[in-house]
Amino acid sequence: MPTRLSKLFVRTLREDPADAEVASHKWLVRAGYIRRQAPGIFAWLPLGLRVRQNIEKIVHEEMQAAGAQHVHFPALLPKEPYEKTGRWEEYGDGIFRLKDRKEAEYLLAPTHEEVFTLTVKDLYSSYKDLPLMIYQIQDKYRDEARPRAGLLRGREFSMKDAYSFDYTDEGLETSYQAQRDAYERIFQRLGLDYVIVNADAGAMGGSRSEEFLHPTDIGEDTYVKTAGGYAANVEAFVSTAPAALDIAAGKPVVFDSPDTPTIDTLVALANDRHPKESGPWVAADTLKNVVLALVHPDDSRELVVVGIPGNRDVDMKRAEVAFAPAGVEQATDEDFAKNPGLVKGYIGPWSASGPWLGSEASTGLTFYVDPRVVSGTSWVTGANVHEQHVFDLVFGRDFHADGVVDIAAVVDGDEAPDGSGPIETARGMEIGHVFQLGRKYAEALGLKVLDENGSLVTVTMGSYGIGVTRLVAVIAEANNDDKGLIWPEAIAPYDVHVVAAGKDEVVFEVAEQLCASLEAAGKDVLFDDRPKLSPGVKFADAEILGVPHIVIVGRDAAAGQVEYWNRRTGERTSMPLGDVLAALPPA
Repeated sequence: MPTRLSKLFVRTLREDPADAEVASHKWLVRAGYIRRQAPGIFAWLPLGLRVRQNIEKIVHEEMQAAGAQHVHFPALLPKEPYEKTGRWEEYGDGIFRLKDRKEAEYLLAPTHEEVFTLTVKDLYSSYKDLPLMIYQIQDKYRDEARPRAGLLRGREFSMKDAYSFDYTDEGLETSYQAQRDAYERIFQRLGLDYVIVNADAGAMGGSRSEEFLHPTDIGEDTYVKTAGGYAANVEAFVSTAPAALDIAAGKPVVFDSPDTPTIDTLVALANDRHPKESGPWVAADTLKNVVLALVHPDDSRELVVVGIPGNRDVDMKRAEVAFAPAGVEQATDEDFAKNPGLVKGYIGPWSASGPWLGSEASTGLTFYVDPRVVSGTSWVTGANVHEQHVFDLVFGRDFHADGVVDIAAVVDGDEAPDGSGPIETARGMEIGHVFQLGRKYAEALGLKVLDENGSLVTVTMGSYGIGVTRLVAVIAEANNDDKGLIWPEAIAPYDVHVVAAGKDEVVFEVAEQLCASLEAAGKDVLFDDRPKLSPGVKFADAEILGVPHIVIVGRDAAAGQVEYWNRRTGERTSMPLGDVLAALPPA
């Protein structure tokens, strides 16, 4: 039997939701696929569930084709496994924590590495049991500070997470590649463009990490690529350090620099009052010393200073990766008040009285530099006196650092670390992530097996995630127009949408016959059988609902003629009733 719109639990909306920032959020709500319950939390209505289940079906098929076995773990979990791996603290405010009536502590799982690991530990003890690949599709929970964009960044979301277990590194490579290949097949079947980029493993840990990104201007991730084939998430990009220079003799020169609290004002003054023979001063000649506050998992706060070329800004995402598990914030006025040695606008690593920044210097503040700050390079920077800067401050001669951190913004034209040429940046949205976890979780939780020699060895693991509910939004984002959704055939809620457009009884009789014949041919049919609505209203609903193939039974029904409407192209074709099935794509 077809699904009748007169009975279907759906109401289309004519106005955009007030909080909708992106097209997918707007259309999924307006078309009655999802309904907001709280910030970042949505109910799934019948049409939305159909699309979601179609995606899950493809994921299940490809996971099982890759040799993975389906399991299901609870979302509510005890804290102890996460304490053993350190993630109870590392996640900080990012997870939902709760207590039962006996005051035992639990969490809503943000991810499931720990319980997968412990279950395998409980059941397997020999290398003969491995390799093993198991997966689930389960809800996850993360307390996003700012849930936004509908399903793209929510607090509750469904993920396919798979885990591989091997006892050799070679085995892990094989398992990892099997999952990576399965991901490519999944996204190809879903009709999604994607790029595979090197990524930072973050709190997951591990030695290798790659993201599958869908290129889109609204993507939350920046990635880089070269014509030579290099691709990486911007957080994983490694800046190329120049060769060290010979350290020239000489000493720094302090100069007055009134009204120069910014790089632009400093460069303008230098060119006006202190021109150089080799060419004009530029922002890249200056050293910008950025003060950051690190918030550690125990809530302690630590100030650090990072020196970067003045033509760059700090990329806070890259900073979060560099300083993890600590959170990273810009220093506040209160932070500066507690550190009077920091003169806003005129901060530098050196002063006339000696080293100023560094754990062993006057301020005692840890001082890092950008990879481009190498031995022998000369800089213009603050002299730690109001309205004073210094020329010819040489790294390795006049100042040193406690370490190097690569947190400056990446820009078009930067050299790729693999030598494949200059990079260009693009925006993308994460749709999948694969990790070689290695032995991090197995060691923390004691997952060992006996090898061929009877020796206990620690199991090596891989973790592989796809955001299933996010995919609904990503596909909707890439498949809509100004009238509504246009689903790809592989995941559309129905194969065909039959519209009875008229009031004559024959229209409904012919539409019923057509639905029956399509259903008999294996098609899943949505039938707009609503008796008192105008054709215009029905057509508007057909557009917003997004079934890719529409058949209109109207004024020519008595003559056995109907109209086939290709929703994607907009083309409408009149044809005999008996030709409809042939006009539709095969199952």
